[in-house]
Amino acid sequence: MSDERGPCAELVVLRRHAADATLMAGGAAAILLQLADARVAAGVARHSRFRDRPLDRLVGTHAYLTALVFGDDRDIRHVARIVDARHSRVRGDGARAGRPAYDARDADAQRWVAATLLAVALDLEERLAGSRLDEATANALVRGYAPIAARLQGGPAGWPATRDEFEAWWDSRLATLGVGDDARSVARDLLAGTGLPALLVPLMAPVRLVTAALLPPSLRAAYGMSWTPRVQRAANGWLTALAVLRRLVPAGIRAIPTRASLRRLRRRSRYAEGDLRGRG
Repeated sequence: MSDERGPCAELVVLRRHAADATLMAGGAAAILLQLADARVAAGVARHSRFRDRPLDRLVGTHAYLTALVFGDDRDIRHVARIVDARHSRVRGDGARAGRPAYDARDADAQRWVAATLLAVALDLEERLAGSRLDEATANALVRGYAPIAARLQGGPAGWPATRDEFEAWWDSRLATLGVGDDARSVARDLLAGTGLPALLVPLMAPVRLVTAALLPPSLRAAYGMSWTPRVQRAANGWLTALAVLRRLVPAGIRAIPTRASLRRLRRRSRYAEGDLRGRG
């Protein structure tokens, strides 16, 4: 065990953050940020069943994060093998006009995906809390998100150690992004709720508002999302409602989706490695 300011304390901060299901409200914003990298957009548009099964990406990403934060080595090996296998098929030579060469196992692309998750999480944490995170907490989260790419092909090199370093890198990266036809097409289906069960489609109205609020203005405009004073007030209203809900609902209840994800993961990882005790 480390002292109260060491790695153990940072793991406590990360786990408290990662267990909170309210942060899943930023999932669509993270995806749209990912798609603003043309390599990611091309891979998703060509290889993903995103339009048919949009919840799969959210559930899969949540399972991967759950394994990294709460799982043991066996759980992490299990999800890493699954993600690696899926990524190994996602590649293109850029022969088609307007679509760059891409490879889902590219280290830089994986760091970008991890960075979008962190950027949205930091933003949403502060919007729901109503104040900026203290330096120690923010830095703990920055370091805690490092394994998301590093456990695949991203490696530890190039990942910031502090929030200041991350924000400087993030701002420079945002300036290089562009929303192309692939990104707009996938985003349109995502925000319309294409492929969702009919009962869930009405939920996409507040999701669209929250997503617009969490995107940088330049990308929000590039995706063609309206941002009038009325839309902004509506988005802020939903964020306020989410913040109130977060304060009213105990942390243990907000962690139920994460606990359920960890239980499913444990059963699968134990079974995959021949430990039948994990099936119970």
